[in-house]
Amino acid sequence: MHLKVLGLNHTTAPIEVRERFSIGKDAIRRGLENLDGYDGLSEAVVLSTCNRSEIYAVTAAGCEDGVYQFLSDLIGGNVDKNFLYAFDDDACAEHLFEVAAGLDSLILGEGQILSQVKDAYAIAKAAQATNTILNTLFHRAIAAGKRVRTETKIAYNSVSVSSAAVDLAAKKLGGLDGRSALIFGAGKMAQLTAQHLLAHGVAKIYVANHHLERAEEMAARIGGEAVAWEDAFTGAAHVDIIITSTGAPHYVVKPWQTQQLMTRRQGRGIFFIDIAVPRDVDPEVGKIKGVTLYNIDDLESVVEKNLQARQREARLAKKIVAEDAAAVMERFKYLKFQPLMANLSARAEQIRLRELRRVAGKLSDLTDDERKILDHMTRRIVRKLLRMPMMNLNASAGTDAENFYAQAVKALFTEEAKTLAQD
Repeated sequence: MHLKVLGLNHTTAPIEVRERFSIGKDAIRRGLENLDGYDGLSEAVVLSTCNRSEIYAVTAAGCEDGVYQFLSDLIGGNVDKNFLYAFDDDACAEHLFEVAAGLDSLILGEGQILSQVKDAYAIAKAAQATNTILNTLFHRAIAAGKRVRTETKIAYNSVSVSSAAVDLAAKKLGGLDGRSALIFGAGKMAQLTAQHLLAHGVAKIYVANHHLERAEEMAARIGGEAVAWEDAFTGAAHVDIIITSTGAPHYVVKPWQTQQLMTRRQGRGIFFIDIAVPRDVDPEVGKIKGVTLYNIDDLESVVEKNLQARQREARLAKKIVAEDAAAVMERFKYLKFQPLMANLSARAEQIRLRELRRVAGKLSDLTDDERKILDHMTRRIVRKLLRMPMMNLNASAGTDAENFYAQAVKALFTEEAKTLAQD
């Protein structure tokens, strides 16, 4: 049994390559359902996200090329090995555990990857592409991912500007449930910020953009409401938060506009977060009574502190991952002997029962209690006779002597002895 992971991620391949390796769920299902067509490939799980595409596989010795062929067929083209990494056995297991724990993610400690690992495993299991090895490996990896989130604070602090902006607003305003926000801009950063706002319970989001159709597109995606650029400040009289992310080369929020806004708000304070570079909000706006203004420099210092905190937690997480991955690989050492030991135990039990039946006729006057004592005694004899061979067999797992002990047991205790004797 050989474990192997083959794949690429955000550290080894640019976005244009990752896009080419992106594999849809339907293609993954079809591929896994036809796994039998790949020589030496007995189990597989395919994990494909926006930042990684990986195949975890169980292969026979010397059949690793089947994993490359499987990946080529999944993406419908040749595999450029320059972008790929490949880890075997212990390194493969540790890599999966790090992925599940968020230690290999673009954003250190992010939690979405654990759900993606669960989904990838569920698809493979439904396609009957997993068995004892990958079932065990993925169960343990998912458990390790949960353990990391329980025993460390790796996912506690925001490490992106958009999430830090929303966390800051929630902290300063005492929570965001039921509040409303106005976002200037409809780009990627604005959309990420909107998603964080919704996750924090914001009830209403207004979107303003110089191009109204872009504002409408974003509003439709997030369940918000688009407003015309020129009308945005009028409507802002009722919102709690204004976030700007336009990419304009000049200030789009000016002091005189804000002063008029505060007059309409009749003393109600407002929270500005400027995450644009160059800045969208004139710094003088922050001096107006009732206005709280933060810009991207404020947020980046928060992100840097939070990232350092996550990195400290990551060191604890790595210890957990290494410990759990080593434990599962230790268990795998003995899996190869389980069929042999089960066969040995079954043959011993077969002999024991046969001999009990033979003697039963000669001891017909035994009471039920005496029969139970006899049954128990013979079980103990068999167990004691097998104990030392079993212990030595287990002790040899993962060592240079494992093949010697396996062959010796087969030769002495199984049908293979006949074949060896005839040779």
